Amino acid sequence: MRLDKLLSHTGYGSRKEVKEWIRKGYISVNGVVIQNDDYKVNELEDEVLFLDESVHYEKLVYILLNKPAGYVSATFDLHDPTVIDLIQEYQKGIFPVGRLDKDTTGLLLITNDGKLAHNFLSPSKHVNKVYEFTFAGKFLPSYFSKFQEGILLDDGYLCMPAVVEIDQLQHGFITIQEGKYHQVKRMFQALGLEITSLKRISFGSLSLPSHLKEGEYVYLTEAEIQALF
Repeated sequence: MRLDKLLSHTGYGSRKEVKEWIRKGYISVNGVVIQNDDYKVNELEDEVLFLDESVHYEKLVYILLNKPAGYVSATFDLHDPTVIDLIQEYQKGIFPVGRLDKDTTGLLLITNDGKLAHNFLSPSKHVNKVYEFTFAGKFLPSYFSKFQEGILLDDGYLCMPAVVEIDQLQHGFITIQEGKYHQVKRMFQALGLEITSLKRISFGSLSLPSHLKEGEYVYLTEAEIQALF
């Protein structure tokens, strides 16, 4: 890996900034000061120092999981199995990006990239989350505009605008950009409706592959990873 890429990936600044650190002689590799920013290093074996601080490289992992019901979106739980338990070749430090309720299924991104997770979860980034749902109750035509205006939850929180599609009786899709606790269920409850099943089918640039069964997962391709950013 190029030295400037290694430093930017490990949080020492933008590619432009780390090039400047390298040219100023702040970086040494195996005891030798390196001032060439495209110098190639073995990120897992070479000893890289930023001044006197060891640079630790951790390979970033991106996993798309089709979450089944009955699993909690956490790294550890005293009572229930977690989504991390489904990853057979356990990768140290991985965590779910956001959460799906225990009984909610579908697309869950699992990674060890904290910066990406922050960007995905921040409402200011406007990352779309699309859910497929079934419900009980009568959906009135006026409810479409209520979702677009923002639903007021039981705790007084006003949700950001959401888009709802009802394509057949008691079935539809909703697009939101937030992830409040039980948000979709509570939005419908505010209108006197009950969500009876909920499945996330897309998250940002990611879509749930039709062939991926519940409990199965895939590692993202390089193109899919680049699309996340």
